[in-house]
Amino acid sequence: MLNQNTQTEQIQKTILKGLTLKELKDFFEAAGEKRFRGEQIFEWLYGHRVDDFDKMENIPKYLRKKLKAFCELITLKVLTVKESKITGTKKIIFETQDKYKIETVIIPEVRRNTLCISTQIGCPLDCKFCATGLMGYKRNLTAGEIFDQYMLTTKLFPNINITNIVYMGMGEPLLNYQNTLKSLQIFGEEKTRGISLKKITVSTVGIPHKIIELAETKIGVKIAFSLHSLFDETRNKLIPINHKYPLNENLEALRYYANETNTRITFEYVMFKDLNDREDDLFALIRLCKSFPCKLNIIPFNSISHMFPTGFSAELKPTPKLKIDEFVRKLREKDITVIVRYTQGGDIEAACGQLAYKLDNGSKLNI
Repeated sequence: MLNQNTQTEQIQKTILKGLTLKELKDFFEAAGEKRFRGEQIFEWLYGHRVDDFDKMENIPKYLRKKLKAFCELITLKVLTVKESKITGTKKIIFETQDKYKIETVIIPEVRRNTLCISTQIGCPLDCKFCATGLMGYKRNLTAGEIFDQYMLTTKLFPNINITNIVYMGMGEPLLNYQNTLKSLQIFGEEKTRGISLKKITVSTVGIPHKIIELAETKIGVKIAFSLHSLFDETRNKLIPINHKYPLNENLEALRYYANETNTRITFEYVMFKDLNDREDDLFALIRLCKSFPCKLNIIPFNSISHMFPTGFSAELKPTPKLKIDEFVRKLREKDITVIVRYTQGGDIEAACGQLAYKLDNGSKLNI
């Protein structure tokens, strides 16, 4: 660690991107430097978004030289960018240092631009409507790789003002809890400019003990819960982890989260023909939304045919638009806040549920 007697060829460089403010202070103190150097590096990394030690003007030359020899700033590189000719949605494909690919999406809207970021390489949960679930799982992303999706995107598109971030890309954020939390802590620091925690939403299919743990950090980001059905029999088919963490446990955890953080829960509801678009589903949603501080996102099912699904995944069909419209109308008649997330980026496989790359030797995560 910043030891000049160590041969640089024989060491693995320390990656500073992804370290929190406290971790950077501790790092420099352990290296025999003043703790305030950690604050300076933090501001350069996350405030100014600098990825070159030589541009850190208030760091002395001797220290910059040591940092270049023993530390690393880069975690991802941009491979390609695809843009929807229909909606202007952009999909950025990044490559990690170990040569895996992840995807990040810019979703343009009328008054905001939302960045959808990934937290894992693949996903172990095997949700039947999600292309990422069909690609397998390799590993968690580091906090640096999570933050770099935001940093590199803002550099790539300096004229696009990213106003919101959603942790809804590849992976289940709460199965990568520590790195997800570290990245949120970085975004939450005053020295990190450009985004507020109030504009960040973390999506989950439901890991109840982690929802409670996140509530107790008081970090206060918004939660989007992948609901898709209020009947366990249906939810078990769509989201296999519902067998382990059934809906009632998750709803209790979400109620706790809403109370502890004073936020509304967003329920995500992808609509499938003849599966969760029936009258019983409508009445169940109305009962839930009347008893919960929440809003409802209705999402048409986006094709995952590019992953060549089999079994139950191959049987899923989207609810027709007219039926979605009628479903939404009845919800709104009951004074329920409903937003319809019509497909954006479907022509470049960047819409909700479509992010995926084939993984060689994909492994399973012990959950």
